[in-house]
Amino acid sequence: MTKLFRLLVAPLSAALLLTAFSTPARADTDPLLAAQWQIAWDTHRFYECLAAPLPTTGRKQVRRDVSIEINAPVEHVFDAYSDIDNHLGMHSFLKRVVTHADWHEPGTRYVNFTAVEEIPVAGLPVTSDTHAQQRVHRDDLYYETDTWTLPNVVTHQKIVFTDLGDGRTRVTEHLTFEASILLIDFTVTNGVSSHQATQAGLKAAIESGLL
Repeated sequence: MTKLFRLLVAPLSAALLLTAFSTPARADTDPLLAAQWQIAWDTHRFYECLAAPLPTTGRKQVRRDVSIEINAPVEHVFDAYSDIDNHLGMHSFLKRVVTHADWHEPGTRYVNFTAVEEIPVAGLPVTSDTHAQQRVHRDDLYYETDTWTLPNVVTHQKIVFTDLGDGRTRVTEHLTFEASILLIDFTVTNGVSSHQATQAGLKAAIESGLL
């Protein structure tokens, strides 16, 4: 069963009352980020949030698809594209990635991580910690990533890789954004642009042989 985050509405001190995630984050580095990731996990399940929000909640969902074709074999594209560390430097927002846990279950690789981004707001950079879980299904050539960040912005991503033949691959990202009605337009605009920039950067790196 897909596991996702719950709404982060409890104060930080309440985290001591929460049950621990069955596979705790291993905080080898950045223990504060690891603790924040764990609190987000314990207090937020994305699968509850990804049901269409009621109008009375003041939240809204928007879905977008972005796609790109890459001149490289599908297995190579999948391995390079699904490695979150390869996304560093592909767009200006993402500054570093902190991995808290990385393990395998039958057919699926799980990665718990925090992406540290600097997002321009009114012309000024604002640091944002995006807590995420990635589930990689290599045999089926797709992966999913669910994320949560302040102020209660949720995304669900399903990235599908299609073999076009002749050593070409199409990558299609199915994106679902959820945020308050005041933030949804900003969230979608910046989210789509950052994904498109990352796609273009990964395409160039893969086709040039850098990845």
